[in-house]
Amino acid sequence: DLISMGVFFVLYFPYKVGFNAEEAHNIVKECVDGVLSGEDYNHNINQWTASIVEQSLTHLAKLGKAYKNIVTCAVVQKSVYGFHTASSGFWDTTPDGTCTIRWENQAMKCVVNIFTIAIVL
Repeated sequence: DLISMGVFFVLYFPYKVGFNAEEAHNIVKECVDGVLSGEDYNHNINQWTASIVEQSLTHLAKLGKAYKNIVTCAVVQKSVYGFHTASSGFWDTTPDGTCTIRWENQAMKCVVNIFTIAIVL
């Protein structure tokens, strides 16, 4: 019956369903701050973006949630021309989610996108 199935789900599926965008945003913002704070724009971009992505994935994985995480990062020099990005996904919005972290200083802008897809066993 449905009630015992519901109890089975609670007892044997220990993962919290639903993406917490605020939690992910805070984790990744700390990673970006740690890598880019105090830096001026220069040609270390590949090192910076790799570091931000790797640290973000590591910290998100430490949450121990049943998710696949995809993290993208772009760092550009500030200019009068602006910086535009777009992304899209087709998924179940109840357990899955996305969030975008925007960061800037006087010399550069950084945009990090997180896409999180729940693993359903």
